[in-house]
Amino acid sequence: QIRPTRAVRVQDHDRRSHSHSPLPPAAMATTSLAASSAHPQLFRSRGNPSSTLRAPSRGRLQPIRCSPAASSPQPATGGEDEGSGRRRLSKQSSWEATDSEGDDYLYRLGKEADNMNIAVGARAGVVDDLFVGNFLGKDSDIVFDYRQKATRTFQYLQGDYYIAPAFLVTCHIVKNYIAHLLDIKIPLILGIWGGKGQGKTFQTELIFRAMGVEPVIMSAGELESERAGEPGRLIRDRYRTASQVIQNQGKLSCLMINDLDAGVGRFGNTQMTVNNQIAVGTLMNLADNPTRVSIGQKWRDSDVTHRVPIIVTGNDFSTLYAPLIRDGRMEKFYWQPNREDIINIVHGMYTKDGLSVEEVSRIVDAFPNQALDFYGALRSRTYDRAILEWVEEIGGHEQLNEKLLKKKGEKLPTFIPPKPTLEALIESGHSLVREQELIMSSKLSKEYMKNLEE
Repeated sequence: QIRPTRAVRVQDHDRRSHSHSPLPPAAMATTSLAASSAHPQLFRSRGNPSSTLRAPSRGRLQPIRCSPAASSPQPATGGEDEGSGRRRLSKQSSWEATDSEGDDYLYRLGKEADNMNIAVGARAGVVDDLFVGNFLGKDSDIVFDYRQKATRTFQYLQGDYYIAPAFLVTCHIVKNYIAHLLDIKIPLILGIWGGKGQGKTFQTELIFRAMGVEPVIMSAGELESERAGEPGRLIRDRYRTASQVIQNQGKLSCLMINDLDAGVGRFGNTQMTVNNQIAVGTLMNLADNPTRVSIGQKWRDSDVTHRVPIIVTGNDFSTLYAPLIRDGRMEKFYWQPNREDIINIVHGMYTKDGLSVEEVSRIVDAFPNQALDFYGALRSRTYDRAILEWVEEIGGHEQLNEKLLKKKGEKLPTFIPPKPTLEALIESGHSLVREQELIMSSKLSKEYMKNLEE
């Protein structure tokens, strides 16, 4: 057994060239033992550690100092290993596999990945179970399922609703899905515009339900952010999400943006922000290159997205940037339902109430030049008196806090909805018309602000 204090020491005849001098076998054994030991302190001398640098004393041999060349090889700055001559592919990873161009394959995959944030986490079946565990479930990303469900279904639209034959949504979706078969220029964007409350969004959702489309829906409120570039990135991200629905789930999908003019339109002296410009530019780029969409990753040839039709709604597209709505990028469709469309759509609303087509026609003729949502508000107004009577039955206003916020296991008192009659609906309609006229005639802002210009 070799004791640390009596380790064999060989005097170096020439300190500057000691790496070239042969070592005795005992010295080599001591050196290897010291390098592999878990306690290198045991091989130090009892005296001052700096004594190894002093001149050799009589009767002792100078300790061996290993040069950097004898230590474990370290990669050089340029990717070369000293002594071994082996070249590493890159300093970013230890992966040794190369791609077709001879570059680091693992690092290139990371640069080209479209998932720029942590969206998966430690999921069971993906990483080792040792790192997943059973604490708080199997998945560390507890909102993964919610995040992946970015589309919307319309199963709540139960009933035989009327879809106007002139509505172009079906034709636009079909044309974009068979664009590779047609030798024509097909606009990617369909702009549905018209008066307020005319059922643009509702008719579109009815078509989605009939066709089995699961769209990704955005609103005008998402087209602005406190961070520059965020709305444009969000549009591209939602577009790619719809493409993944087509590819991974085998379902029809599209991107729908409601009230586009309210988000990026110019009204009077409103200020144009950088995000407005980026959002418009993103939509223009999608219309020109619908299969090459990046959200920040490096381009690769295999990253080709499905062509996803885009549907936008609005009231006045003249406020939008003109190159965005030009022919070839956006197909415009003005939606103004005629009397027949209005009667059929309203009759679908009142089917559960048992109103006939003739009674619905009398309601429509009694209130001409009204939007479709006006006839929906009639039905809601007829419920007001029944709800007030129900409040009195359950104990009055004092008991609403306890009754409405029911405890677990308790149920609300039974509410029997009234059956709207023709007379009640017409009476409610006149009440709504009076409210509209009162708002337009009063204009209390002139009373409160005397210096308001006409």
